Amino acid sequence: MDNFLRPLNLGEILDRTAELYRTRFLLFAGISAIFAAVMLAVQVLDLGVITLLGYPHIPPHLQWAYAVSLGINLLLISLLAGLSIAACTRAVAWTYLGEPATVRSAVTSVFSQLRRYLWLMTITMVRAWGPLFGLYVLLFATVLTAMPGMSLVAPQASQSASNMNPAAAAGAVVGILIFGILIIPASIYGVIMWLRYSLAMPACVVERSPAGYAIQRSTSLSAGSRGRIFVLWLLVFVVRLILGILLSFPAIVLMIKHLGQPMPIGWMAFSQFGGFVENALIGPIYSIGLTLFYYDQRIRKEGYDIEWMMQAAGLLPQQSASEPGGSPTI
Repeated sequence: MDNFLRPLNLGEILDRTAELYRTRFLLFAGISAIFAAVMLAVQVLDLGVITLLGYPHIPPHLQWAYAVSLGINLLLISLLAGLSIAACTRAVAWTYLGEPATVRSAVTSVFSQLRRYLWLMTITMVRAWGPLFGLYVLLFATVLTAMPGMSLVAPQASQSASNMNPAAAAGAVVGILIFGILIIPASIYGVIMWLRYSLAMPACVVERSPAGYAIQRSTSLSAGSRGRIFVLWLLVFVVRLILGILLSFPAIVLMIKHLGQPMPIGWMAFSQFGGFVENALIGPIYSIGLTLFYYDQRIRKEGYDIEWMMQAAGLLPQQSASEPGGSPTI
């Protein structure tokens, strides 16, 4: 594997990401499909909750419950996505060491360190996206408090302007304007911090390090390469968007045909199934790419290629990716 032990440019990392995914498609797609299936179950459960709340005509006094349901759903989906990245990272490590890697072993390895990974994802999400999430909470609170007749699922069916309290409506408008102004810097901050912490999960998985130390490692390793990592994220986002549009095309046509009306619950469920396919097929690409960036940065900054050659020559003890501190070669 010594031909891999050198700094790679962006194009080479993307090529090797595609190659690894193509040659181990069943492995990585299988890992991702398991977590995508759990995501689908969470989303279907959320559809059941909003159906019980009376969707699409949720009473004003239950709008808060609907907003909370959305927040919990988003949180669970984010955590599951992080666990999927952890499992794929472990599979990449085994694959590059020439060790056997299976869907079951990769998923099992994640659950053995579940608390550590969940804590890591909680810290990174709060630090990166906390301000943006807080803005959305304030927006919902402002709208639902100032205009209690407002419907989050069908705004066009809300109370008419003639029935609104002018002062309350004005307060809601001011709140929405403030949200519109602050959402841009909050989003930029979130992206910058997310790139800063992008290598925390690979560091945590491969080095078996605690969450706090993994974040420090990511901050150090990602410096100088965050623009390249952003390109990876952007490419995966574009591919995901295209696939999502293709899978959701019938639902998109229905939304256009009934513009301004709430989507039937059955069509929403159909869209969630499209999301399952999207997560199962596209999710591993980002995970593999992040792992490759992690090792590339170790080679650039820590001379990991020299360390590996010393291990191969017997000058350092060999370590397995399944052992604490073990690092796969790349």
